[in-house]
Amino acid sequence: MLVRLLYASQATQNCPEGAVESIVAKARTFNPAHGITGILCYGDGVFLQALEGGRAAVNDLYCHIIRDERHERVELLDYTEIAERRFAGWTLGRVDLSKLNATVVLKYAEQPKLNPYTMTGKAALALLEELMATASIIGRA
Repeated sequence: MLVRLLYASQATQNCPEGAVESIVAKARTFNPAHGITGILCYGDGVFLQALEGGRAAVNDLYCHIIRDERHERVELLDYTEIAERRFAGWTLGRVDLSKLNATVVLKYAEQPKLNPYTMTGKAALALLEELMATASIIGRA
C-alpha cells in the first residue's frame, strides 16, 4: 500500500551549515533503496517535505525525522493512502525557496513567505505540485 506524508519542521539553532545538502545527499542514497520518493522545500530555516512510498517505509523515515536533532517543531500536515505517486521521478527533489518568486508561495499561503504551519495539507501539496510543474525543483537524481 502506498502513502503520501507531508510534514513541516524548523531547522534547530544547532543545525550545522550545509545540513540541507547533507540531508539531500543522504536521502538520494537511502530513498531509492527503500522505495521512497519525494520533494523537500527549504527556506529561512523551514522545511516542507512530501514523502511517498510503502506505509512502513514512510512511517519509519518520518519517525527518524522526528528524532533528528537538526529538526524541531516537526508537524504532520497530511497523511493519506494513494493509488499512485505524484513525485515518482524524484528520489528527493529540492526547492530552494530563497530563489523562488514569492507570488507562487502567496497563491497558497497567507503571506509570500513559506510558513507551512499555517497551510492546509491540500494547499501544501498544491504548492509542491506547482513547483514541480514550473520546474522550480532541482536535483532529480
